[in-house]
Amino acid sequence: MIEWTYSRVIKSHLLDEVIVATDDKRIFDEVKRFGAQVVMTSSKHSSGTDRIIEVLQNKKDIELVVNIQGDEPGIEIELIEGVIRQKLEHRDWEMSTAACLMKEDEYGDPNRVKVVFSQTGQALYFSRSLIPSNHKSKVPVYRHLGLYCYEKEALLQYSSLPESKLEQSESLEQLRGLDHGYRIGIFVTDNAALSVDSPEDLKLLISDFKQKGLIN
Repeated sequence: MIEWTYSRVIKSHLLDEVIVATDDKRIFDEVKRFGAQVVMTSSKHSSGTDRIIEVLQNKKDIELVVNIQGDEPGIEIELIEGVIRQKLEHRDWEMSTAACLMKEDEYGDPNRVKVVFSQTGQALYFSRSLIPSNHKSKVPVYRHLGLYCYEKEALLQYSSLPESKLEQSESLEQLRGLDHGYRIGIFVTDNAALSVDSPEDLKLLISDFKQKGLIN
């Protein structure tokens, strides 16, 4: 999965350098095997964001940082570059991320994170519950996609922010930034490949890759 994700990511012309950060020796060895740049980080980090911050300590000439999770083997280049371009257009926003329309049969799945955003494209809230509730009238529901582009300084400050009660309640670390006033842009995409958040997702992914002839 990590090799597939990496092979997709390096196709983006907007990324100057791609680094895999992990605290798992199995992943470290696998990434070394297929020839990618990899950094072993502390196992004490509570999130991938903290892991990236550790890697950044030795990176001086960087202004923007993109966080792509390793469970996105089908990630579209258009999605990566859309999030980056949105951030480049709004350098005063601390970070940008992405969303796509959600299928109605996913509304009740807590592994499918929902997001609502303003007319200016800034996130208002993220939740594992259905938002908006569609109590009185039906409106589109958007699924958050776990891809981020940060201003480096905003990211370095992130770990020093007190953990948010909303973050604890939803188990969503982006709520820490939102709760502390970070402006989070939402790039809306029409197409989004399935991320692997559960064993069932992995089965669906394998089936999809077999249909496309990518694996036997």
